[in-house]
Amino acid sequence: MHHMADEELIFERAQWAMLRASTPLELGDEDLAELRGINERLDLDEVAEVYLPLSRLLSLHAVATRDHYSVTDTFLGVLPAPRPYIIGLAGSVAVGKSTTARILRALLARWPAHPRVELVTTDGFLFPNRELAARGLSERKGFPESYDTAALVAFLAALKRGEPDVSAPVYSHVRYDIIDGEEQVLQQPDVVIVEGLNVLQTARGVSRHVSDFFDFTIYVDAEERDIEQWFVERFFTLRATVFADPDSFFHAYASMGEGEAESFARTVWSTINGVNLREEILPTRARAHLVLEKGPDHRVRQVRLRR
Repeated sequence: MHHMADEELIFERAQWAMLRASTPLELGDEDLAELRGINERLDLDEVAEVYLPLSRLLSLHAVATRDHYSVTDTFLGVLPAPRPYIIGLAGSVAVGKSTTARILRALLARWPAHPRVELVTTDGFLFPNRELAARGLSERKGFPESYDTAALVAFLAALKRGEPDVSAPVYSHVRYDIIDGEEQVLQQPDVVIVEGLNVLQTARGVSRHVSDFFDFTIYVDAEERDIEQWFVERFFTLRATVFADPDSFFHAYASMGEGEAESFARTVWSTINGVNLREEILPTRARAHLVLEKGPDHRVRQVRLRR
């Protein structure tokens, strides 16, 4: 572990793994099967060495933050409101954010202090396709302007106020669009993980940013060439699975030849996702409390923590 000027602590993987302390791995084979279903590359070592220490840090923070809020409530003479601890999780397309989010959700929910953990993806706050088309943004999906940021801010503000029912819209990766009339309702959870490309971005001319509502922020990082390779591999996996579904927005791609599919995926990367990473997402990395840096094999090789 070594220190940087602004008190950034850098842990090589083995040093970080020791911070698990005596945290038990309370995951049975079924839990692991479920987590592995999220990502076939995930092994037990990764959960024990990287994500258990991280869940310990987040749990300690969540409890301390709850105490911190209750101080103000006590001072004001009001009953403590059940405010959730909100974690923001950012990073490129295909870097493995949703896998990380689901592992953290499973681990955090096993800590007795905060059993109810919800996961929200900001995909639900994308404008519907018809709206994107009307705004001329169909090719900019995932860029900051493709999100209804005002709606996302209002959602987070309602959560932070401790409102009893807070709902978020739902996105379908099969239909590649918002599902009309479907919503995810959160009922005063203890912890909420908000995962998305855009969660650490600031917008000009607004009084409140999405990131203002987070108690802790995580950025999942990797070299761009590795992420591009993962994106191409994921495209091939989707081509054989989701795209094969006749309802899929991308059904036409299921019948593409290998070479054609690869060059298509690389074009999408170089014209859309790579640009979004370099111009919009990567510049927000410095704002994260914690950075998980992955090697080409998807395994976390270094953890950087801002004091």
